[in-house]
Parts: sequence; structure tokens; C-alpha cells
Amino acid sequence: MSDDRRVEVGGSSVSTLHYIGGRRVGSPSSFEDRSPLDWSVKLADVARGDADTAAAAVEAAQAAFPAWAALTTAERGEHLHRLADVIDANIDRIAEVECLDMAMLQESLRSRVIPRGAVNLRNYADHALKHEERVWSSKGTANRVIRMPAGPAVIITPWNAPWMLATWKLAPALAAGNPVILKPAEWSPLSASMLGDLADEAGLPPGVLNIVQGIGEEVGAALVADPRVARISFTGSPEAARHIGVAAARNIVPFTAELGGKGPLMVFADADIDASAKKAAGQYDDSGQVCLAGTRILVEESVRDEFLERFHRYSDAHVPGDSREPTTTMSPLIHPDHLASVDGFVRRARDAGDRVVRGGRVAEVDGRRDGLWYEPTLIEPASNDAEIVQREVFGPVLTFQTFATEEEGVALANSTPYGLSGIVYTTSRERAERVGRAVRAGTVWVNTFLVRDLTAPFGGCGISGIGREGGDYALDFHSDLKTLQILEDSTG
Repeated sequence: MSDDRRVEVGGSSVSTLHYIGGRRVGSPSSFEDRSPLDWSVKLADVARGDADTAAAAVEAAQAAFPAWAALTTAERGEHLHRLADVIDANIDRIAEVECLDMAMLQESLRSRVIPRGAVNLRNYADHALKHEERVWSSKGTANRVIRMPAGPAVIITPWNAPWMLATWKLAPALAAGNPVILKPAEWSPLSASMLGDLADEAGLPPGVLNIVQGIGEEVGAALVADPRVARISFTGSPEAARHIGVAAARNIVPFTAELGGKGPLMVFADADIDASAKKAAGQYDDSGQVCLAGTRILVEESVRDEFLERFHRYSDAHVPGDSREPTTTMSPLIHPDHLASVDGFVRRARDAGDRVVRGGRVAEVDGRRDGLWYEPTLIEPASNDAEIVQREVFGPVLTFQTFATEEEGVALANSTPYGLSGIVYTTSRERAERVGRAVRAGTVWVNTFLVRDLTAPFGGCGISGIGREGGDYALDFHSDLKTLQILEDSTG
């Protein structure tokens, strides 16, 4: 590897440079990365990629493509399994770095989120092996559908789940035979940088995984505009997706986007009220920085008071604090700018006449209100057209509305431009089926939340995104599908 610049983060040495073609590569300028746990702490000055960086990364991926694509599915799977093994051996280190960098609860990272990276890699390595080509006879011909590796794939991930989403996206791309250029969010880039070191340790061929850091409008824009790129996978805001979609359209490049949500959490009178209230209060986890969260609580009128009493009891149990401490249940928000955005939504809601039922200000931690924590907030809107109902806040801010009939509840659930997820609480199997089908969303959970089968499709409707990831859906996206037809009895 070339000369490297590294910093100590927690107990780990992390490179601040790009990872291109199996080497660490610098840039003329850098950007600061600070810890949400204490904004006065600068973690690193990170290389700030530009158009030249993007071009070099795509060139490295393109150079690696023929050999990587020529491997059998089993051979690529062996590489992914080796990388998964290396991840498993470094879970504690990665969790500590990610906790300092984006502030998710460290125990959750260690026990659930970081191990998911290895699960993602193994899942797609094995799933690609199990995929059966479609074979059939038609009009005197034998037919097969074949997946062909598409080429270099650009993957752009958000700041709120950098490790999990990076591995979730790169695993199917690599399994399908596509080299990857990963561009992590500038607010939380460090765990992605660690992937470069782990890829080296696992013996991944140079250029198969490239990691480019920097500002989206600069290096990200250059990556998605490069005509050599064959696939683009993005998770982030609808605003950014519109720009990426234009670039993809110019080059006629397939593009998938997961763009956040404003999910309903519906509670019917026949539901387990205690379980639903506990789950609703759980939507404050990770300070609401979860795209799948059920942020619009919709409760049948007859159980309003009982639900709220239990909801407040569970919400009162949340403890904002240092994400490294086991007693902490609520982490800080990622960045001062994001804190200002969340608080701005609440201020505008209050000014518009919406009722702030609880919370609504920066939280007190250790006797101070100068950190990035925000109180668990519940708002009862004056109208369903209110901004606080119709726009994603991405913070610990929930809305509360009631409905009189199932039809009214479904209408409220489907009344925003989003459609990523929904949660329904009912003990009626018939209603579960009926409402589950009626709610317009990519995923609907009934009496549970965030249970994921990695072979199931994942994505959103409306401005929550286009395309689907997961299982065959992701492998098909990262492939060019070919129909091979051979005239029967013509080849001996």
C-alpha cells in the first residue's frame, strides 16, 4: 500500500485516505469529522475526494471487472466468506469506531448491527449459489435466463447506518460479479474506511472494492456521472436522489434508491395495547434516525387514553446519554445542523398551532443542554396536512392522531407521499391481512417491527424510492439478464 495517514479512534487505527485499487490514496484537501458524543472532539481530517478521485476509482473498478466477473459464483462466494470471517474477528473494534463516529448505542452496534455486516456477505454469497436459472422449452427451442455481471457499481450510503447499509449494498454487487465504488456519507465515514483494511486482510483482489470519501455534491456527483459506471445504488434523501436520477438517466444506467419514510404505526382497539405502546415508544430508539420508523402513531379513538398512558410511561423510561454507557437508551443526533433541522420542525409545528404533547426541546444530559440530544417528542397536529405529518423529520419526533373506523385509519396511513414501511397492531387475522394489503408501503409489519428476512424485497413506494433490494431482487439489479435460446435437436 502507498503512504497512509491514520488516526486513533477509540482503540483502533483508522485510515483517513481513500482506498482505490488496493492502495490508500490521498486528496489535496480534507474535511473534518467530529463525534456527536462530544462535538468539541475532532476525530479526523478525512481526504476530500474530487472528480479526479472519482475517475481513478472507476478506472480501478473497471480494470478489476474482467477477472472478477470471470470467477465462478462459488469462487466469488469464497472471497465474501473470507471477508465475513475477518469482520467477525473485528466486531468490537468496528463497533467502537462507529459509536464514536455516528453515536449509535455501542452495545447495539456490538451485538446486532456490526455482526449484520458479516451476515450480509455470507447471505448473498450463499444465495447467489442457490439461484436457479429459469429453464423452459418454447416453440421448438430450449431456453435459459442467464445473469451476466453488469460492471462497476457505485454505492452511496447515508450517515445513519453506515456499516450495515454499506455491507448490505456491496454484498449483492460483489456476489453478482460487479466491482464496487463505495461512497460513504461525510458525516460518518470511518467504519467504511475500515472496510478497506479488512478487504486487504481477507485478500480481496485490488480494485474489486474501492472506497471514496468526500462531499456528495463533489465526488458523489462525479461518480454517478461517469459513463463507465454500470449500476448506481443510493440511500438518502429524495432531493439528492433526483440529482442522481438525472445523471443515471443521461447514461441510461439502472438506478435504485431508498429515500426514507414517514411510516404509520396503526393501533386498533382489539390490539395488545401495552405491546403497541411499548413499540411506539421504541420508535425513539437511535433518536428517531431510522428511515423505517413508525413516526405517525394512529390509534383507534376508543383506546386513545389507555394507549397514551402506557406510551408516556414507556417513553419516560428513555435515558439520553453517552452511547457507550449501558444505561443509555437514546443517542445524540448526528450533527449540529441536523439538530437545528429537527428543532426547526418542532418550532414550526408549535407556531402553526400543532400541540406539543411532550418534549419539544434539546434534552438535558448531565445537567446541560448544550449537546446534540433531543427530548422524546410527541405532537398532536391540528391538521393531517401539517408539515410535521407530511414531511420526514428524522429525529425523535412522533405525531399522534386518532381514527374512528378502519377505513379512516387506512386513509390516514396512506395520506403522505411516502411509502417505505408501516406497522399494524391488531389481534384479528382478517384485519391483519386486510389492512396489511391496504397500507401502501414496501414493508408492513403486523404486531412486530424490524424483523427482516434478507431474501425478501426491500424498498419503498412514492417518494420513498424506486427499485428493490434483497435476495434475487438485488442480484437481478446488479446483473444484465440474457435469454439464451437454442433450437432443440440442432446441436447434437
